[in-house]
Amino acid sequence: MPMQPIAAIMMHVGDVAAAHAWYRRAFPRAVPARDAETAFDYLEIDGVPVEFVPADAKVASGACGSVVYWQVEHLATALARFESVGATRYRGPMRIGGGQAMCQVRDPWGNCIGLRGPAD
Repeated sequence: MPMQPIAAIMMHVGDVAAAHAWYRRAFPRAVPARDAETAFDYLEIDGVPVEFVPADAKVASGACGSVVYWQVEHLATALARFESVGATRYRGPMRIGGGQAMCQVRDPWGNCIGLRGPAD
């Protein structure tokens, strides 16, 4: 089996069902998936499993450190789509070189989502 760069992204949220629905709106290419052995539902976004689990005392939701950046074709268009489904701007947009720009938005649970694409 070939090695992939990311095994999974785990998002800690206050409402797992609501997170599934919100992320499907925010990422139109998201595909619902299920681990048949554990009956665990998750989303697959461009081949990357995105798993939602309840936030708890050990791992809360919110902007706490690492941010995964998704490559987008048009940063302004992607940012507008995320804001239209309830994401809020957290950082940027800002130019980062190589004709690229980045921005961070927060989902309804405060988790950061990075967007990176051509600077408009």
